[in-house]
Amino acid sequence: MGIPVFKRLNLSGQFLLFSLMILVAGMISIGLWIQREIKEAVFHRTAEVTALYVNSFVSPQLQSVNGNSPLSSTDVAAFDLLLTETVLGSDIVTFKIWAADGTVLYSPNDDLIGRTFDPHSELARAFEGDIVAELSGLSKPDNVYERQLWDSLIETYAPVRLEGGQQVVAVAEFYQNPDHLLGEIRRAQVRSWLFMGAATLVMYLLLVGIVRSVSNVIESQRSELEGNVSRLSDLLAQNRTLRDRMQAAAGRTTALNERYLHRISADLHDGPAQNVSLALLRLEDLDHKAGSQPKDAGDLNTVRSSLDSALSDLRSIARGLRIPEIQDLSPTDTARRVLKDFELATGRQVEFQHGEVPAAAPLPLKITIYRVLQEALANGFRHANGASQMVTMTSSGNDLFLEVVDDGAGFDPQAVSGDGALGLIGMRERVEMLGGRFEVANRTPSGTRILVCLPLTVERDEID
Repeated sequence: MGIPVFKRLNLSGQFLLFSLMILVAGMISIGLWIQREIKEAVFHRTAEVTALYVNSFVSPQLQSVNGNSPLSSTDVAAFDLLLTETVLGSDIVTFKIWAADGTVLYSPNDDLIGRTFDPHSELARAFEGDIVAELSGLSKPDNVYERQLWDSLIETYAPVRLEGGQQVVAVAEFYQNPDHLLGEIRRAQVRSWLFMGAATLVMYLLLVGIVRSVSNVIESQRSELEGNVSRLSDLLAQNRTLRDRMQAAAGRTTALNERYLHRISADLHDGPAQNVSLALLRLEDLDHKAGSQPKDAGDLNTVRSSLDSALSDLRSIARGLRIPEIQDLSPTDTARRVLKDFELATGRQVEFQHGEVPAAAPLPLKITIYRVLQEALANGFRHANGASQMVTMTSSGNDLFLEVVDDGAGFDPQAVSGDGALGLIGMRERVEMLGGRFEVANRTPSGTRILVCLPLTVERDEID
């Protein structure tokens, strides 16, 4: 249940929740440590004060103690008066005097005097010179008398030394009622918890203020960034639309150019070519009428030769301007048609390899394939000195790849001039108009490589 609520919080909310948990955990840890330190410090301070106070009454009576020998009746009587006729009785409810071997030298309970118990750790530490204090549950064997009257008492073990020396001759064990001391400890602990809680609250409120301020700045910057991203997305969408329109226009322009070239080819064939043909026919009639005059016959032969050459050029230009019908051909069939025409015109065979290529493709794409192959093969035939040529066609994803290679001498594309440069420029412009890539490079160890990449999603609109 808590995890979904945590996930619904924003970044600042999650940070504040974690911070609160960490601060509370830190406050509890530090508070428990302070609580323990207060308790130990109060016990230790009380033990030291009480030990000094008690020793001022007890130490003079124990200067003649010899091992575990019984105390004199005078010393015992003096100890009996300590709890009734001095101010010690207000804080100390009972006490014992111990010898080093665990023998009780004095106790208000006469049954304990002279009895020996196994020395416990607190008693041993006291004989080493330490003042030891603890809140006891009165479970030790020597606490039989105390257990009958109290549930718990503060036990303080204070070493008794010979005057003017450090030798410990006995240990005085004092029992105090803990109620007043525990009340003081609780009050100190409550004050420390209140201080810790207030300090934690102030720190958390300051942290909340800082986080809120930073969060507001972040939110403002994020809103501004989202606005910029939205505007950038709109611009990218507009750019994609413009690019699509540009490619569509390029495709329509490619088809339109071919229609214009087709029309020019038809006009050349039906206009100037027909007129030249008619002129040749009329020239034949004039030749018959001229008879056998040598001068006239020579002039007529010159005119006839010029007209035959012009007619041949016009028909060649008309054929070059016009491509065959490729509307219903696939890209691979379009390439095969180019290779067939090339082989008929030159007598040279070209190896053709192809992979998986879509059967359907836009007309502008097939026109570009036809024209690029036509120009690339013609350039290779003219400049590769009869070297073998190979055409490869593949596709990957949304791209069609066309490669034309030969094993000729190769050339520097940057140094090409004249018709060769115009041919490369024409091929590059045709490809790039459709959003494709055109590359020319030398092969290793020799030859030329032309690589064309064309998108298969060229605008399919055609020009009638």
